Amino acid sequence: MTTKLTKQTHFDAIIIGGGACGLMCAVQAGFLGKRTLILEKADRVGAKILISGGGRCNYTNLYATDQQFISQNPHFSKSAFSQWTVEDTISFFETYGIEGKEKTLGQLFPVSDKAKDVVQVFIDLCADLDQDIWCNAEVKIVEKTDDGFTVRVEIDGKQEYISAPNVVIAAGGLPIPKMGATDFGLRTARQFDMKIADTAPALVPLTITGKDQPWYEQLSGNSIFCRVWNDRISFEENILFTHWGLSGPAILQISSYWKPGESIYIDLLPNQNIADLIQLEKETNGKKMLLAYLASLYTRKFAEALSDKLPVEKNLASLTKTEIEDLSELIHNFKVKPAGDKGYDKAEVMRGGVSTDELSSKTLEAKKVPGLFFGGECVDVTGWLGGYNFQWAWASGFVIAQNI
Repeated sequence: MTTKLTKQTHFDAIIIGGGACGLMCAVQAGFLGKRTLILEKADRVGAKILISGGGRCNYTNLYATDQQFISQNPHFSKSAFSQWTVEDTISFFETYGIEGKEKTLGQLFPVSDKAKDVVQVFIDLCADLDQDIWCNAEVKIVEKTDDGFTVRVEIDGKQEYISAPNVVIAAGGLPIPKMGATDFGLRTARQFDMKIADTAPALVPLTITGKDQPWYEQLSGNSIFCRVWNDRISFEENILFTHWGLSGPAILQISSYWKPGESIYIDLLPNQNIADLIQLEKETNGKKMLLAYLASLYTRKFAEALSDKLPVEKNLASLTKTEIEDLSELIHNFKVKPAGDKGYDKAEVMRGGVSTDELSSKTLEAKKVPGLFFGGECVDVTGWLGGYNFQWAWASGFVIAQNI
């Protein structure tokens, strides 16, 4: 997308960030007859939308409520989600030609499986509604003035100064810096003496180092449906072994609730009892070797990997009660102590951000700085994997548009 320069000098709001929140904010403001200017650092808007869901964009989740979000104030998102619901998201996109199809666990994707179709809806609407978009526009600073704000932005090496009564910070979070992610939203909040909830990578793979790493490395590429949990929450989805540790949906989910130094636990056979299964098998096929039996439940490679932890050379009939108890403990309470995570390069979102204490839950306006709004990922509202963070982005963009 090329930078659109304009002679327009008056905007109701300057929106910093052309991602999901910023684009929705501009469009919804346009519906209300307000003029906005999106300033996007990259050479096109919607970069993270385009790569989401493997380029297919799971643009909401049918089951999204405030319950699937992490925040120091778990009630903060309720107001936004009551103002802009999942049904509103579905209706909005259907109106502009995007029908949804449900996949795993309520995730909604465009029927076309093309994330670019989602972005194009906003590009077309911004053009139709006369909302300006400047790409390759790096905002340097936001300054408060007597009648609003002045934003200093660099475009093609030249400094521009733009004024507006309202500024919307929709600049995203820290993940995927190679796509241009920065801490601009956090820096701006600090500039105005606003509190920041501690930030960390979320929805991120976990690493295993030291003596345990070779065991995980040999299983790289193996995927198993599991229940993963800690003392705060549990998820049932696939895990993926990698040469550096663990990934897959269940691991990404639990990572948002994991802190360095903690262990997580994995039930490698959820909703079944390995001891009961072996007892049943013994009655009809007691001569079967434990290794062969495990290979019928998992991949042969995974069964073999368990050989250093279990008496896999024995047949089922000869397993002692203690051996079956040990097997059950290993299968149903597999303990993992991650060394760390893969960081912002591989994280899908950021946990933490601008403290919800600093914002009105009804308008997302900064309490200390009238006319300054924060939405999307830079706020301390972090959703689960599977379209939830998009729902927050759309909702926060809508809410801000009503109040600028």
